[in-house]
Amino acid sequence: MTITEYIKSDVKAVLQAQGSLPYKLTLGAMSEHYKVSLTPVRHAVDELVEEGVILRKDNGRLEARPEVLKGVKLEAPQADATDHKLYDDIREDVIARSLKQDTEYLREQATAEQYGAGRTVVRQIFSRLAGAGLIEHVPRCGWRVHPFSEQDMHNYLDIREMLELKALDLAREHFTEDELRQLLKANHPGRGNTESQLDFDLHDYWIERCGNRYIQEFFQRYSPFYNALFNYAVIDEEVKREMAQEHCEIVECLLAKDWKGARNALSAHIREQREAVSRMIEFLNDKQTA
Repeated sequence: MTITEYIKSDVKAVLQAQGSLPYKLTLGAMSEHYKVSLTPVRHAVDELVEEGVILRKDNGRLEARPEVLKGVKLEAPQADATDHKLYDDIREDVIARSLKQDTEYLREQATAEQYGAGRTVVRQIFSRLAGAGLIEHVPRCGWRVHPFSEQDMHNYLDIREMLELKALDLAREHFTEDELRQLLKANHPGRGNTESQLDFDLHDYWIERCGNRYIQEFFQRYSPFYNALFNYAVIDEEVKREMAQEHCEIVECLLAKDWKGARNALSAHIREQREAVSRMIEFLNDKQTA
């Protein structure tokens, strides 16, 4: 069960049992309640609106409709049972293979034996990695790793910068202060012994609101693979702190309606991804030779 599916199930269960929700029905309040980023909350709300469980009024406010669930048999929400440690270990191996351009197929049974896990769990993990664009299933062959190309990465970042800046321009009329402050809270540079908080879904906020399906389709098709690499490139607290600071600078400019400043901050942040991946490659190479 994905985070979005869990939120949907939980909202329905609570509304049916209590008739109301224990939090304000806004994306920000729901994000805080479930301790997740805005993206899965937004997807859950959109689906609940389509199902009629939540009403989106003309002014954009949300209203719960518990009467819709009267007499409906609901399944209890269940958290994802996949072993997070195992997922992280296999993902690290897949990313290392991608960076080495290893084209050898991954086998479910062999991977299960390597990690001492069940084949069903490994298949679930492979499916999640395929959804992230890191591998693809080839019938009768196994799972093929998406090989990393440095030139492809540079070409992707060039197009990404251009399209994401356009998305930011198109979406700015749809930003709300409540949501922007939640994004700011989710991205907090650490100080001293305090670890940084980093929301990897920040960029989805304006891409989803830009209203241009060609921009959205570009990111839906090409971003999962590179996002997996970029997110994994946050290899230490220093890098995490730098990215959190860059995220905060973008959001603070948006709150101040400093559109030029937000564009400049976003542009600089995207260009930093090249350096982040270079550091990741160096880190993994050192790790393998240690």
